[in-house]
Amino acid sequence: MNWKSGLAAVVLGLFAAAPASAQTYPSQTVKIVVAYAPGGTGDIVARLIATQLQIALGQNVVVENRAGATGAIGTQSVVTAAPDGHTLLLGQTGEIAINQHWIPNLTYDAQKDLQPVGLASVVPLALVVPAKAPYSSMADLAKVLATNQPLTFASAGTGTPGHFAGEFLKLKTKGNLTHVPYKGAGPALNDLLGGHVDMYFPGFPAAAPHLKSGTMKVLAVSSAQRTGAAPEVPTVAEIIKDPNFDLTLWQGFFAPRGTPKAIVDRLNSEMNKILAQPEIKAKLLEAGADVRTGSVEQFAQFTKSESEKYLQIIQQSGVKPE
Repeated sequence: MNWKSGLAAVVLGLFAAAPASAQTYPSQTVKIVVAYAPGGTGDIVARLIATQLQIALGQNVVVENRAGATGAIGTQSVVTAAPDGHTLLLGQTGEIAINQHWIPNLTYDAQKDLQPVGLASVVPLALVVPAKAPYSSMADLAKVLATNQPLTFASAGTGTPGHFAGEFLKLKTKGNLTHVPYKGAGPALNDLLGGHVDMYFPGFPAAAPHLKSGTMKVLAVSSAQRTGAAPEVPTVAEIIKDPNFDLTLWQGFFAPRGTPKAIVDRLNSEMNKILAQPEIKAKLLEAGADVRTGSVEQFAQFTKSESEKYLQIIQQSGVKPE
């Protein structure tokens, strides 16, 4: 073999090898990391997708819960994984759009270290008040806020979406609102039921049982659009007439940065097909989540705008980690 034919063989070999990783993907078990304990909305989404994705890919797909540090531990494990599509993250609002602006010395940058794959679902926050509260609608509450009457709002902890929803409401209405942080949604809901705080923005699924029992009232949801789980409930944006009031708990899939585009595009396509299935939509709606899908590029833009939104709230409100 002369040097020209040898060079040609090398070049052909490189071209043949380039798409091989995508063509043979997946070659082993695919792992979806959920950065929180089992049972949450993210865990539900991951497991519903995993079951169907296993069929679509013809390979085992497992879910691994790696909780801790407000989602940072599980996220970091995906950031440092091989960028071959075999390790994915079910990422949510906190670890993707908030942590980098809130947690000092965070070991990852979601915008630089993760490759967006696709948005799956959006869960609105529900603005809830005790059943005995003197206001029964968001319009009533807006009138009270306009009087500068001191009110308190609970959260599941500083730096959570519910915390920022309260701060955003304070900014938008110029209401006299004081933040009362708790260690989790359970204690916050308990104190709201006991009348120790005036309002709270939990995820809609956490509030749903109490709404059905009549122990609290839902005044509005925090998403830009009404939720299919309770279409009769207005949005905060509708009542205060500000379309920028759009804060949600969302769930989407990410891969380590550097994952081949062909693999990312295939995963996006397969996941969109799964999320279009009526039974999957119904199960997510039952869990309080609205299906929301799109292209890889649309999801990348969405995560960028979400990050910018929370940074702006932090800067404008002046809130600091407590």
